[in-house]
Amino acid sequence: MIRAYKFLLRPTAGQEQALAEMLADHRSLYNAALQERRDAWRHPSRTTVRYGDQSAQLKEIRAFDPERQGRWSFSSQQATLRRLDQAFAAFFKRVKAGQTPGYPRFKGTGHFDTVTFPRDGDGCRWNSTPHAAQTRLRLQGVGHVRVHQHRPVQGRVKTISVKREGRRWYAVLVCDQVPAQELPPTGRSVGIDLGVTHFLTTSGGEHVANPRFLASVAEELAAAQRHLATFPQRTRQRTKKHRAAARKVAKLHAKIRRQRADFHHKTARALITDHDTIAHERLNTAGMTRRPAPRPDPDNDGAFLANGAAAKAGLNRGILDAGWGQFLGILANKAESASRRVIPVNPRNTSVTCPPSRGGCGHVDRNNRVTQAAFRCTACGLTSNADHVGAVNVLDRAGLVLCAAA
Repeated sequence: MIRAYKFLLRPTAGQEQALAEMLADHRSLYNAALQERRDAWRHPSRTTVRYGDQSAQLKEIRAFDPERQGRWSFSSQQATLRRLDQAFAAFFKRVKAGQTPGYPRFKGTGHFDTVTFPRDGDGCRWNSTPHAAQTRLRLQGVGHVRVHQHRPVQGRVKTISVKREGRRWYAVLVCDQVPAQELPPTGRSVGIDLGVTHFLTTSGGEHVANPRFLASVAEELAAAQRHLATFPQRTRQRTKKHRAAARKVAKLHAKIRRQRADFHHKTARALITDHDTIAHERLNTAGMTRRPAPRPDPDNDGAFLANGAAAKAGLNRGILDAGWGQFLGILANKAESASRRVIPVNPRNTSVTCPPSRGGCGHVDRNNRVTQAAFRCTACGLTSNADHVGAVNVLDRAGLVLCAAA
């Protein structure tokens, strides 16, 4: 198995300055490589510059600028150039697919916060000890940085990334050959229906409340964003007050992100511990949160008809606040580690189908769902909670998938 570990770094004042300089120099390398590609394409000869060409120039770049580029790890600089190459590969892939992607952009000060070391021992070294307080991360050009290792690292450390989040620094370790931690079988299966009113409802009728972390601090966040918007957006030198306002907004978003991730981990762990098989709907959250297309008014040139965008915006905000995609990813990773089975099923009509496994008739009708929470079959009269009905139908469809696979 492959697993990532994220640990808080506790650098000294000098080490923190060196880490900031490392990020700035790698960002400068990224932007220079992007500029070279742009200039080569705009040249009349239409020259194409690839990763191999730019990587071959690193030796000369390091010799020309030893103070800024020569002091850092060669392999980490190659990873930065590879990151740019991946951005171009994704850009051209979307172009070939007929989409309209944005061209790779230059990275500003607050938009380049990660430096990756492709191999442990090459420019960085993870020195883990039985005593977590003595754990150090050695970084070329920075030194031995103290690490707050809150749990043991299993497997073989493959890559190490240094990441800045606000004023905090983190080390992200990607390890392979991590042994699975199998849980004892329970003999139980469950289907879950994700929603906005309730975060999820199980086929057993249990509701997990939606914490709505974004909504809980919406007023404070809106005030912080309004205060930030009062400063000029494009100034050559940001003031101290502007930086403080930006940090406050980032701090609120980071708090929401940590709370949501903690909730997802705990909810997924509870499901994995109590069940051998978990079934869920195969959701396309990107499509579900897409804004409605505008409706031009055929009678008035330049005018538009109502398309429900305002109501859809509120629903989109609720879906993104719940974080279904992140939760399902965490659930799948924990299930793999515990040797559990997660089965995604087709979500079509799960909440408007009368469940045969609960004494229903199997009738499918959009009118079966009376309200957001109420279900009443128009054929047989079965009444139940709509989310519970959806979870039951999800579990039934997972059973059909298992039978077909057998």
